[in-house]
Amino acid sequence: MRPRITWDDLTSAAQAAIADRTGRIQTVRMISAGANSPLAAVLEAENGPVFVKGMPAGSRGAASQAREAAVAPHVAGVAPKLLWHLPDAAGWDVLGFEFVDGRHADYTPGSPDVLATVELLTRIGEIEYPADAPARDVRAAFAAHLHDPAATELLAGSQLLHIDFNPENVLIGADGARMVDWAWPCRGAAWIDTCVLIVRLIAAGHTSEAAEACVADVPAWRSAPKAGVRVFAAASASLWGEIAEQDPQPWKWGMAAAARAWAATR
Repeated sequence: MRPRITWDDLTSAAQAAIADRTGRIQTVRMISAGANSPLAAVLEAENGPVFVKGMPAGSRGAASQAREAAVAPHVAGVAPKLLWHLPDAAGWDVLGFEFVDGRHADYTPGSPDVLATVELLTRIGEIEYPADAPARDVRAAFAAHLHDPAATELLAGSQLLHIDFNPENVLIGADGARMVDWAWPCRGAAWIDTCVLIVRLIAAGHTSEAAEACVADVPAWRSAPKAGVRVFAAASASLWGEIAEQDPQPWKWGMAAAARAWAATR
C-alpha cells in the first residue's frame, strides 16, 4: 500500500498542469479508499467534476497508469470514462476520469448490490483483451501458485479480466454498477473473473454453494471447465494464504479463509 498525499503536497507546477485540463479548480476532496495511488481526489472544477489518480512519473508504479490508460477505451461501457492522461505533469503521472456519483458495493447476503455486480461481471466477460494493451497473461500472473501444468492451459483465453473484485472497485450508482481501477488487467478465460468474485462473496458471508448460486447465470461460468476451476480455486487459496502471511491484516486472513473454503469444495 502506497502512502497517500494531499493536494497541497503537489507542487504548484503539478497543480497547474492538472488545472490546464480541468479548468479552474474550485474544491478538492481527497479519497481514502483504495491502496495503489498516492494521489486520489475528486476535483470540482470549471469543466465539471473529475476524479484524478496519480503517481510520481517514471516510478515503478507508473506502469500501472499506462496499462489503465491503454485499457480505458475498451471498458468505457463498464467503467468511468478516462478523460485525459498526463504522463508527466511536472513530475507526476496523472489520470483524469469522469466522476461517478456512487458508493462501494455491498456483497453481504441479501444485498441487491450482488445482482448488480454479477450483471457487471457478465458485461465485462464479453470484452476481448485489447490488442493495443500491454500483454499480461493470467497464467503468468498466477504462475507461482499454479502447480498442474496441463490443467493450467485451461486458464488460457482471449478475454479481458479485471481480477480484483474488491467491493471498493465496484461503484453502485443510479445507472447501475461500474468497475474502477483497471491497473492490473489480464488476458485469459472469461470465467476466471467469476471465480474471483465467488471468493469475495464467501468472504462477505455467503457459503460456497450460495456464492456459486449467485453467479449461476453468468454465461462464461456455465461453460467453465471443472478442471480449470479446480486449478484456479487452488491457486487463489495459495495466493491469499501467502498474502495473509506476509501482511496479517484481519481482512486478508478472511480472504485466505474464504479461498480455502471454496477450494475445498472443488
